[in-house]
Amino acid sequence: MAKTLIEIKRSLDENVGKRITILANGGRRKTIERSGLLEGTYPSVFTIKLDQDEYAVERVSYSYTDILTETVKLSLADEVDVELEAAENA
Repeated sequence: MAKTLIEIKRSLDENVGKRITILANGGRRKTIERSGLLEGTYPSVFTIKLDQDEYAVERVSYSYTDILTETVKLSLADEVDVELEAAENA
């Protein structure tokens, strides 16, 4: 689990354009689940274009630190139960 921010960014770079599901900490014991396309990766954040028919907001962005601190958990839609923050532990 001890991934670095650079390793997290690299694993996201490889999956740009793929469907992704986000589990984010919404505070006060709330978890927010959203899905969409991993749109882009930038030096400190990544963006996800959400499904338009389900969400009022078009895009969301998170920092790589959110994944490192497990505030946000990601999973690829085409791979069953594969979380990016644990994908390269072996």
